[in-house]
Amino acid sequence: MAHSRLPNSTNRMVSTPDVRLATLMDLPQLTPTKSALDAKYDTYQNPLNSRYCSNEMKYIFSPRNRFSTWRELWVFLAESERALGLDISEEAIEQMKNRMQIQDYEFETAATEEKRRRHDVMAHVHTYGLAAPAAAGIIHWGATSCYVTDNADLMFLRDAIDILLPKLASVIQKLAVFALKYRDLPCLGYTHGQAAQLVTVGKRATIWIEDLLDDLHNLEHQRERLLDKFRGVKGTTGTQASFLAIFKGDHQKVRQLDAMVTEKSGFNRASRSTTQTYSRKVDVDIIHALASFGCTAERIGGDIRHLAMFKELEEPFEADQIGSSAMAYKRNPMRSERLCSLGRNLSNISGAAEQTYKSQWLERSLDDSAIRRITLPESFLCADACMILLNNISSGLVINKAIIKQRIDLELPFMATENVIMAMVDKGISRQETHEQIRVLSHQAGAVVKQEGKPNDLLERIKTNEFFKPIWDQLDVLTDSRTFIGRCPEIVEEVLLEDVRPALENYEVQIGRLGDKVSELNV
Repeated sequence: MAHSRLPNSTNRMVSTPDVRLATLMDLPQLTPTKSALDAKYDTYQNPLNSRYCSNEMKYIFSPRNRFSTWRELWVFLAESERALGLDISEEAIEQMKNRMQIQDYEFETAATEEKRRRHDVMAHVHTYGLAAPAAAGIIHWGATSCYVTDNADLMFLRDAIDILLPKLASVIQKLAVFALKYRDLPCLGYTHGQAAQLVTVGKRATIWIEDLLDDLHNLEHQRERLLDKFRGVKGTTGTQASFLAIFKGDHQKVRQLDAMVTEKSGFNRASRSTTQTYSRKVDVDIIHALASFGCTAERIGGDIRHLAMFKELEEPFEADQIGSSAMAYKRNPMRSERLCSLGRNLSNISGAAEQTYKSQWLERSLDDSAIRRITLPESFLCADACMILLNNISSGLVINKAIIKQRIDLELPFMATENVIMAMVDKGISRQETHEQIRVLSHQAGAVVKQEGKPNDLLERIKTNEFFKPIWDQLDVLTDSRTFIGRCPEIVEEVLLEDVRPALENYEVQIGRLGDKVSELNV
């Protein structure tokens, strides 16, 4: 059997299942302490976290941000309850505010308590009470665990979308500048994987831009909708019974409490009716938007890979970058390949969110907990990784004009045959006879290209065939590639002016004005 190298006291090779198991059992049993967190070379690392994502996105879903946000929510609850007349001292509020950011040593305290109580929220209530002793008796007053877990998750979703939107807008802006620069550069269009009518390099980029604009609008819509979906203070089954008891049956104060906490948390309003949790359909819709973006990322990456295969276009390639360990000459489109890989993963996460929503029972079941700890962060981390890649790729796309022209020259004579036929008809010559003449010459030229590997000589055949003498002086015009691109340049300008510019207005502070970027091209 294959050998496995595992750490052990003798640093020997182990090869039998029994020895391998014994060696695994000898490994130090890591406990949730800081020393365990430092043992990153001995434990599995999620590549989204270790290789691909930004620190700002990783922080959103970090333990420190999670538990500090719980504390923030407990402060909001206590402040609001005190404002509505409950017996909570100013000292308690001040102590809670002063210790909202969880400290390193408190993670170990909470982990020890959770191991004892088997309940993460109560472990952190206890830990927070130690940090703010004047508030120990009122932290979490009237609330259920989902008050902090679910409201915090909604805040994370909002903040994570806020990180993604400017990055997506930046990709669109960079591709818009690229599209404008190459709006009138003809290139082969492809249908069915075969050469079709000409388009332009810039026009093709607008196809990517239009899809990314859809993704931008989808995420903006989900963020706006999210602001009206806060869970707020609803109690164990969404009845607010515990808060009604605290306020001695005063319905208006319960409603005020819900509204006050919602506003403090940065949301417009809370859902009027919830179960113990906010509806997992919120997760479904947000992850659908991310999954749709994942499809776009894979589509764009695939197009770039195909064009790189044709050598028409290349992604950025650094001076010391290695494309292959064996074939030193290669410039593999590794970033676009990674983009396709991550986009594919992202687009598949939506199924897990759908199943989780459908599987919820009545007012609550806990089978959503573990999977959401995975799907929510990973969907955003994956989207973040895709946007980082797209920004990088779109910042330095390389256009190989000579190759593009070479490929056009190989196909354009065939595409120009319709122009030739129409010009002959204008000279009073039979369309049917012209069609037959050009058919014969086209097949001859095609055989030269496909069977002899030589350049397409159809135009030379036309120029030396007396039948076509009436239009010899028009051939240069009839075969000018710029006459085959239709309204491509105008389409690019219309997309940028009517679609891109208004969509990016809200992001000018983060990414600058599109007009400023365009002016750099002197166009």
